[in-house]
Amino acid sequence: MKYEKIKLRALEPEDLELLYAWENNDSYWLISNTVSPFSKYTLKRYLENSHKNIYETGQLRLMIEVIAEKKTIGTIDIFDFDPFHKRAGLGILIADETQRRKGYASMALKCLIKYCFTTLQLHQLYCNILGNNCESMDLFTKLGFMRIGIKKDWIKTSDGYLDEYMFQMINE
Repeated sequence: MKYEKIKLRALEPEDLELLYAWENNDSYWLISNTVSPFSKYTLKRYLENSHKNIYETGQLRLMIEVIAEKKTIGTIDIFDFDPFHKRAGLGILIADETQRRKGYASMALKCLIKYCFTTLQLHQLYCNILGNNCESMDLFTKLGFMRIGIKKDWIKTSDGYLDEYMFQMINE
């Protein structure tokens, strides 16, 4: 799937080292509700099963690649896929910090939203964003997501608690 300067592609065995680095970067653990490292063995098994479709697993992870540079810069996820209620959650990570603020996250989300509403024929999408992540809130709002609620003191950090904001987009 392509959109402007990026493409979203399936996971490949060659992505193991990138996923290992990103999943074990503890600065991302807060946003992904991770509390311990992943082994290469676990990630390798995850990659081996990534060919299964979203209806089997309830999730889909795609790699975000900058087309001109042929460089993988992050991941975008569909999770909590519910084909009965026609909804799913979205998450995105531009892991390569030098590639942030270049519009790639917006392009990737636009591409995935189109896929969700057109191909998967979903009725709604949602995301949860930590209260200190203004960039993500701005990104999702810019693309048409509405803030629908707050979970107060939801995420425990070493400095106290953070609120988590809920955003939703309905395909109308």
